[in-house]
Amino acid sequence: MFKGLGALGDMAGMMKKAQEMQGKMAELQEELNSITVTGEAGAGLVKATSTAKGELVGLDIDPSIFSGDDKEVVEDLILAAIKDAQIKASEKSQEEMKNLTEGLGLPADMKLPF
Repeated sequence: MFKGLGALGDMAGMMKKAQEMQGKMAELQEELNSITVTGEAGAGLVKATSTAKGELVGLDIDPSIFSGDDKEVVEDLILAAIKDAQIKASEKSQEEMKNLTEGLGLPADMKLPF
């Protein structure tokens, strides 16, 4: 199709590849909103659920931890569960991005804008 155009033919191919990658990145962004991960603290007494983009969507607290004197412990467990969920969300997002870049034939360590 672009024979004889030299570098222009290569440029057209690169532009097509860039548009394809842009479309796949948009699809991945949508997928990351539906993928969930759960972080835990206190041996599962507190669980925080997050999307792979890091949005907190759920919090489950075992009622057995509610005692009048344990307020600070409960707060610490909640924060620990949320942090765990955020770490897992970040890892899942990076894993999905790596899969996308490898599928497009790009280097696995290529940093993309998210």
